[in-house]
Amino acid sequence: MCKNNNRIPPKTHNLLVLADKSSLNLSNDQEIFLGEINGFNIEARYPRYKQEFYKLCSKNFTSDYFFKIKELFTWIKSQLV
Repeated sequence: MCKNNNRIPPKTHNLLVLADKSSLNLSNDQEIFLGEINGFNIEARYPRYKQEFYKLCSKNFTSDYFFKIKELFTWIKSQLV
């Protein structure tokens, strides 16, 4: 079970930092996956990097990650109950 005891979460979009600050017991594979998808958070000041990422986002790429992210999200929600 995960509780925050009314603490405000850190002001970050870094999934690895948020996972580290949580009481979730992530598997090694889940931590690696968070690190991987953490790279999807692309800041607007890097237009070249953003363009390269967009080229990578085919329908298959997007569908695969969407399914995996949804699966992880469902697991995280189950830990919060």
